[in-house]
Amino acid sequence: MKLFETIFLTQADKFVKKLDKKSTKKLFFVIRNAEQNIDPKFFKKLRNEIWEFKVKFADKQIRILAFWDKTNKLKTLVIASNGFYKKTQKTPESEIDRAERIRKKYFETK
Repeated sequence: MKLFETIFLTQADKFVKKLDKKSTKKLFFVIRNAEQNIDPKFFKKLRNEIWEFKVKFADKQIRILAFWDKTNKLKTLVIASNGFYKKTQKTPESEIDRAERIRKKYFETK
């Protein structure tokens, strides 16, 4: 059973389009798994309303930040806001801040 549906906003979509085929395939595998079973190994809460899809593939740490949209009573959405390669142990605050700005704008214009 699908717990939510994932929608990609422009910034996240642009990032995904730059990935190689195998990384993209692994990313969508992780997202499909997370949609059926929220496993912190692949999808976890970072701060406030921001979550991250976590993909490790070919020595790359790929991250897609996202947030929940539960305004539709029939369908729960997870909105992918932005993506990046994680190069340090901790997720960069600037990326989380960016995701929060995108979230705010999303709900203001919805």
